[in-house]
Amino acid sequence: MRAPGEDPRRRRRVTEPARGGRALGVTFRRQVPIGRYIADFLAPAARLIVEVDGGYHQRRRVADGRRDRDLNRLGYRVLRLPAALVVAQPSQALALVAIPLAAA
Repeated sequence: MRAPGEDPRRRRRVTEPARGGRALGVTFRRQVPIGRYIADFLAPAARLIVEVDGGYHQRRRVADGRRDRDLNRLGYRVLRLPAALVVAQPSQALALVAIPLAAA
């Protein structure tokens, strides 16, 4: 269900990592609980979490760093992408997602 006033095209662009994962040869799941956290996108086979961060995360760097370390301890790699990049340049965002996938 969409929030009132939410632009469905923007939502589609922000979920690009999940849809673009197919082109990269992996499957992403959205909003996956892992421990006490919820990952934006998870590629289970690659143990890669992609977080799409809006402006709110500029004020949460310490907490996000702690979260990333906790997820690393659980065996996951975390890639953070700015939401502005995902929306404005989805192909570049997918290229950044491809880098850790190639290293897997």
